Amino acid sequence: MPVRTQPCVLVVEDEADLRELVADSLTKEGFVVAEAPTGAEAMERLKAFAYDALVVDLKLPDADGMDILDAAISRYPEMFVIVMTGFGGVNEAVQAIKKGAIDFLIKPFQLTQLTRVLTAALNEPRLRKENAELRAQLRDRYRFDNVIGQSPAMQQVFQALELIAPMNSTVLIHGETGTGKELIARTIHHNSPRADQRFVAFNAAAIPEPLAEAELFGHAKGAFTGAVTSRVGRFELAHRGTIFIDEVGLMSLSLQAKLLRALQEREIERVGESRPIKFDARVVAASNNDLKRMVKEGTFREDLFYRLNVIPITLPALRERREDIPLLARHFVQKSCKSNNLALKTLTQEAVRTLMAHAWPGNIRQLENAIEHSVAMTGAEREIPASALPHDISESGASLLLPSVTIPDEGINFTSVVSQLERELITRCLEKTGGNKRQAARLLQLSRTTLIDKLHRLNVAGGSEAVA
Repeated sequence: MPVRTQPCVLVVEDEADLRELVADSLTKEGFVVAEAPTGAEAMERLKAFAYDALVVDLKLPDADGMDILDAAISRYPEMFVIVMTGFGGVNEAVQAIKKGAIDFLIKPFQLTQLTRVLTAALNEPRLRKENAELRAQLRDRYRFDNVIGQSPAMQQVFQALELIAPMNSTVLIHGETGTGKELIARTIHHNSPRADQRFVAFNAAAIPEPLAEAELFGHAKGAFTGAVTSRVGRFELAHRGTIFIDEVGLMSLSLQAKLLRALQEREIERVGESRPIKFDARVVAASNNDLKRMVKEGTFREDLFYRLNVIPITLPALRERREDIPLLARHFVQKSCKSNNLALKTLTQEAVRTLMAHAWPGNIRQLENAIEHSVAMTGAEREIPASALPHDISESGASLLLPSVTIPDEGINFTSVVSQLERELITRCLEKTGGNKRQAARLLQLSRTTLIDKLHRLNVAGGSEAVA
C-alpha cells in the first residue's frame, strides 16, 4: 500500500495573528500549511497547487470567501473546505454547505475543533468518496462541447469558438503536437450550420507525398499505376461540410500551389482529369510549425499562408495552462472508467499535484494516456494514487521545479515575486521531507540556521518551531 504523504492545507485569512495561530496549530498536528492573506493570493496558489484542504475566511478585503470556495471545488472536487467567519449566521452556513463546504466555524472557535474536523474528513474513505462524487456531479462551467479549460488562454479560445463557429470563414489552428487541434476543428464543425454534413480529415504527415494529391483531390481510373478505379478525394467528400487539413506545413511546395488554387477557385481537378469539380466546404487547417517563419525561409507559400490565416487560433501547450490539468485529468478518468465499464475512480490530491508538476511534452494526448494507464493499474481500487501514474511522470512529480513566471504588460513587483517563489520552494521542500527542516535545508543546500531565518522572514508556517 502506498505511503500517504502529509496532508497539505491552505489557510486564507487576512488577520495575520489569527492566520498564524491557525497555521501553527495545524502544523503541530502534522499538516503542511500554506498561508494566503488575500483572495488574490489564494486564487494564485489554488491555480498552482492541489491542496488537500482549504480553510477560508468568509470576509476578505479583496474577495468573498464563497467565490474562493467555488473556485477550489470546481478545480479540485476532492478538496475539503472549511469556511470560518466572525459575521456569519445560519443563512451563510447553509449556503456554504450547499456549495460543498464540510463545515462552517464561527469565530472565535476552538482550534482543536478545526483539526478534528479536518482529520476526520481526510481519514474517512467513505466521506472522501462521497465528497468527490458529489462534486463531480456539479455542472462543469469550463467547457465548450468536449473542449475543457478554465485558464485565461482557454477562455479566449472559447470566446473565439463561439464567434467563428457559425461562420464559413477559413480557420488556421496553431499548436504543439497533442494540444487538441483536431478536437477544436471538430468543435467548430459541430457548432456550425454544416453540423449535419460530413467532417473530413486529411493529415499531410500521415500520407506519403506521391499519394497526397490523389487523397485530397481524387483520381481518375488509370491515372497512375494501381489506380484501377476512379476515386473521390477528400474535398469532394467534404462538399457542404468541413474539411480539416492537419500538418499543412508539411506539404510540398507543388501541393501547396494546387491547394492554393483549390481555395481560390473553389474547385478541384482529379489527378488524371482536366474537368473542374466545384466544391462547397469550409476549410480548417492546422500546423505545429511556425508558418510565418517557414514563409520567410521559403518553405511555405506566402499567398497560401494568407489564404489560410483568415481566422487564427492558437492553442496553448499544457505546461502553459497547468490550472486546467485537474479538470482534464478528472474528465479522462471518467472517460476511461466509462469505456472500460468500471466504477468511477477518483484521483488523490497527491496524484493531482504530481500531474501538475510534470512538463507534459506530449501535451493533452500524453495526459490522457497517463490517466488510462493509471486507471488500468489500480484495478478494482476506487482511488488513484500518485504511484499508479506512469513511472516517468511520478518521478518528475517528485522534482522541485516551480512553474515559470508570466510577465504581464504592466510589469511585476520583483521583490514580491522573488519572495513568493522563495516561499514556494521552501514549502515544496518541506512537503517533500514531511516537514523535516534538517532534510529540507539539505535539499536546498542551505544551513539549518539560514533556513530557519528564511522561514521567519517569509512567514512560512512552522518557522517558529525548533529545527527537526
